[in-house]
Amino acid sequence: MNKIIYFVILLLGTHWYSAQNQTDVSSVKYEELEKRIQSERDKLLVVNFWATTCAPCVKELPYFMEVNNKYKNDPKFKMLLVSLDRAVDKERVLKFIKNKNLGAEVILLDDIKRMNTWIPRFEKNWDGNIPVTIFYKNGEKVHFNDGEMSKEDLENTIAKHLN
Repeated sequence: MNKIIYFVILLLGTHWYSAQNQTDVSSVKYEELEKRIQSERDKLLVVNFWATTCAPCVKELPYFMEVNNKYKNDPKFKMLLVSLDRAVDKERVLKFIKNKNLGAEVILLDDIKRMNTWIPRFEKNWDGNIPVTIFYKNGEKVHFNDGEMSKEDLENTIAKHLN
């Protein structure tokens, strides 16, 4: 019985530690992000563009974490949170990740000066506002959501494209 209790405590502690321990955030340019998106060809990739200073972004993130926790063990699913905060605010982003317990991978898109170039490459109808969520399957865009997503819309879009 003691071994079972010890195992459960160890398992829960490991899960908590991994969610709390994103100690760094990769800073990438558009081209690196595009390569990353293309490298996830065998998955439904949910890419959410957000910032710590964006109230609608912060409001929807708990829904994204709930849904990510639901699907994170599915080998055909991946969530990527792309912060549009300034590179000089990287420490604030790391604190935000820890405080909000963000379990999905977070990267910092350090390419704001060229945003008028890369925004239309992601979506020609994207006006630059956030939050924005783009869904890719096999490297191809299958859905674009401009604005805040409800948990229900997020789950429905994933269910529609996952299989």
